[in-house]
Amino acid sequence: MGEKIEFCRGGGCTAKLGPGILERVLSRLPKGKQDENLLIGFDSHDDAAVYKISEDTAIVQTLDFFPPMVEDPYTFGKIAAANALSDIYAMGGRVVTALNIVCFPEKMDLNILGEIMQGGQEKVNEAGGTLAGGHSIADDSVKYGLSVTGVVHPDHILPNDGCREGDKLILTKPLGVGIIATANRVGETTREAMDEAIASMTTLNKYAAQIAAKYEVHGCTDVTGFGFLGHLHEMMHGEYSCRIISSQVPYIADARRCADEFLLTAAGQRNRNYVESRVDFGGIDFAMEEILLDPQTSGGLLISVAPEDAEALLAELKTLSLPCGMVGEVIRKQEKEIYILK
Repeated sequence: MGEKIEFCRGGGCTAKLGPGILERVLSRLPKGKQDENLLIGFDSHDDAAVYKISEDTAIVQTLDFFPPMVEDPYTFGKIAAANALSDIYAMGGRVVTALNIVCFPEKMDLNILGEIMQGGQEKVNEAGGTLAGGHSIADDSVKYGLSVTGVVHPDHILPNDGCREGDKLILTKPLGVGIIATANRVGETTREAMDEAIASMTTLNKYAAQIAAKYEVHGCTDVTGFGFLGHLHEMMHGEYSCRIISSQVPYIADARRCADEFLLTAAGQRNRNYVESRVDFGGIDFAMEEILLDPQTSGGLLISVAPEDAEALLAELKTLSLPCGMVGEVIRKQEKEIYILK
């Protein structure tokens, strides 16, 4: 295969700026003229922008790219593409086109770039979209991702803040991939655990989204760099609180041992600083706290579903290849935003 991509410090969604930093910057940007057709913009904390172009069609726009978190270029390409495509599914949309975003050192073996882009192409094809071009720049390190356009009916958008009191919360992929990737970098996790993480990161959220579309879903987001608790905070949007049953949260088993041995990410600690004042951890152990704060790359969907549909939705999601769980419920607003029970 030639030269390998070395694991990059801060690879995957651990490379994202912390939510606190972004919040401070975005809050200071001047607001332009409001466009009534812009249904969802950057001020909503949502996963993508949504723009209405007709009574029955809105376009969904998103982009995501980052440095590698695995050594194999082909696998990295699949992960980066699956991660970028995920935002379309989190909004209830269908992928239409994608553009490559590439940063690549000129002196590095071009076969590596070819393998990255092959992995990305395969995931776009699996999504049912068309890879329509892209943009590349010479850089001192590798970065890759996609700009993606999807479509959705304006009445069927799934905002991340659409939850209602009484809704059940379902998570469609296991947590812990950030911890596992960090531990793998220094040879401190098992091959089986890393294989589980790669299987999760390369699985499109397309299939979970197709199942969720059959039920009364009020809100949805994908769990990525801000961790489960960070994205859950955005879902509550200051209007609700929630109870999370930690024993029902799916995670890669070896992530608990790794967290106990302090094989953690800086991004996970930024997530803790941002969200911990809003959380009652309820006496869960340190390792479980870290799993709930762990930044995910190409993480699962967090779905807020009507309680009468929750069991049926979960049963159908369990027919897919990854662990999932009914992890909690939305309750009326209380002193804390997130209450975690053992």
